[in-house]
Amino acid sequence: QVQLVESGGGLVQTGGSLRLSCAASGIIFRLYAMGWYRQAPGHQRELVATITSGGNTNYADSVKGRFTISRDNAKNTAYLQMNSLKPEDTAVYYCNARLVTEDYWGQGTQVTVSS
Repeated sequence: QVQLVESGGGLVQTGGSLRLSCAASGIIFRLYAMGWYRQAPGHQRELVATITSGGNTNYADSVKGRFTISRDNAKNTAYLQMNSLKPEDTAVYYCNARLVTEDYWGQGTQVTVSS
């Protein structure tokens, strides 16, 4: 049974930082590309950042220079370090694991940035 469990969300002031974690089980973690997506109320889910099995990263333009995605294959965990947070970063953040046709999602963690 595949599980992706996000943690680290919460309420933070503008300019603050949070680190999200995604603990994976039931998959050979090192083989999967990992990603973080977010969905704000009334908006579609959007890509935040991805990291391939080889460590290559990709970011949405809106978070470049502020967010950093990383992974620890020994701990089966992916991370999203979020700095200089803005109110427009408020959303539910979802972890994603992808390998060819396999596509798994976590339950999401709420991030709220107050102005």
